[in-house]
Amino acid sequence: MPELKQLDAGHAPVVLAFEPANRAYFAASVPDRGDEFYDQFDDRNSALPAEQEAGICAFYVLVAGDGSVLGRFNLYDLEDGTANLGYRVAQHVAGRGVATATVRELCRPAAARHGLRTLRAAAAHAHAASQKVLTKAGFVPAGPAVPADLGGEQGTCHQRDPALQS
Repeated sequence: MPELKQLDAGHAPVVLAFEPANRAYFAASVPDRGDEFYDQFDDRNSALPAEQEAGICAFYVLVAGDGSVLGRFNLYDLEDGTANLGYRVAQHVAGRGVATATVRELCRPAAARHGLRTLRAAAAHAHAASQKVLTKAGFVPAGPAVPADLGGEQGTCHQRDPALQS
């Protein structure tokens, strides 16, 4: 049974395996992170615990029974009870409700552990699957998304009170 865990330094090898294994799949629907992301992964990944400790972000991984990463779920720009949500799941579990279930599950620690009252997420209009995940997870459209956040694409900003059960 997959388990949602807060990211720690021990997850670095499996996260690094997850990202390139799914790079082409991700790039088909969201802007590619570029070679620099992979070249500097160790440095970037080692900075994440400090960001979590400072309360700026909260990073989570969905870990399969075999220890591999099925998805990444991040709360970022935590400020004044509000945060942005970003997520990505492995191609081999896409379309099976994994993202929806995990986004719902993440709402519990978002409210209880991080004191969040509002979660926001942006999804490109062309990314129907992501729009559907957010709707099924209890998010409601809240206006246009900033195109820069979506790699220049038009999209919709969604919002949810994380304490709400869906």
